[in-house]
Amino acid sequence: MLAAAGLAQNPDPYAKARAAIEQSVEKQRASVRTQIKAGSSDDAFFTVPWVAPQTETAAPPTQPECEPVPEEQLGPLVEEISRREGLTPDLLRAVIRKESRFLPCAVSSKGAQGLMQLMPATASDLGVRDPFDPKQNVSAGAKFLRQLLSKYGGDLVLALGAYNAGPGRVDSLGRLPLLPETVNYVQEILDKLGAPLTAETQR
Repeated sequence: MLAAAGLAQNPDPYAKARAAIEQSVEKQRASVRTQIKAGSSDDAFFTVPWVAPQTETAAPPTQPECEPVPEEQLGPLVEEISRREGLTPDLLRAVIRKESRFLPCAVSSKGAQGLMQLMPATASDLGVRDPFDPKQNVSAGAKFLRQLLSKYGGDLVLALGAYNAGPGRVDSLGRLPLLPETVNYVQEILDKLGAPLTAETQR
């Protein structure tokens, strides 16, 4: 899924981004292996089989009063925005799926809003006027994800960890926060991209 798929005369416009994702995953796996060998106590998350929690990231407190964004609307939107921000459509779609299950009206228990679950302060900083408008929300979420990728030198795992747990937590640790929700979040998205971060693949 992460391999380039373009023809020689029409190269895949996402090939560079896909290659960066693959390099990021390998870099993080090497980092985790080092942490495991060092015997850090909180790295026990990676030494036993992971059991995904039952709750979703979006976790709306009540049944959302909206339908998922239809594919005929979401597909072109994801393609346009991912191309503009230098992300792969697969990555952007995987984040949206995990964050909101494609529900534009999703609101988390912490107040994150819309398809990419933007916190109000983040949405405001990114110039979002209506966080429940799919185009505004995905545009801002993709821009924020791109900023995180740039901040962490293209390391997808750190960028996803910061998207979920906050950049401050990643900065203070210098690695992926080993919180159950965050580990599960990153792992599920990497699974969708065909590059699972599991105990088996870290050996």
